Amino acid sequence: MAFLDRLTGILGWVAAALFVLAGAMLTWEVVARYFFVRPTIWAAELSQYCLIWGCLLAMAGVLRQRRHITVTAGLALMPVRARRLADLAGLAAIFVFALIVGYYGGEIFVDSWQRGRTAGTMLDPPVWTIEIAVPLGFALLAIQCLAEMVRTWRHGPPDIGGHE
Repeated sequence: MAFLDRLTGILGWVAAALFVLAGAMLTWEVVARYFFVRPTIWAAELSQYCLIWGCLLAMAGVLRQRRHITVTAGLALMPVRARRLADLAGLAAIFVFALIVGYYGGEIFVDSWQRGRTAGTMLDPPVWTIEIAVPLGFALLAIQCLAEMVRTWRHGPPDIGGHE
């Protein structure tokens, strides 16, 4: 699990860099469009790709840090054993969802790769370069779910500030 923790940490930093890059590109687009009256053909499209890749690469790390939205009102009142079961059930649901989305996202990626589909925009990149982020990101999320299930089983659920 140490390797996975390092990998998700690194991918989190890559995602953060992609978000900063997207912000810089959009800022440049606004400046170019409104101050120089020379809009770019690349900034909006590439910033979208950065945001897509950034979100999908960050999912596993966010789960590792337990930063996804969690409704803790009821959980905080539960005993540790019940919280452990609730946490495992939630992780199992995320795992199944990640497998389903990853599978169908992989089918879409393969279809685009085989057909040579492009975005049909001014830059016209092959769409598989964006679509591959879906099966990759959700595969990482599924693997992280398994790791979190093991952690929860061994060490109990993460502390949510409730009563023990």
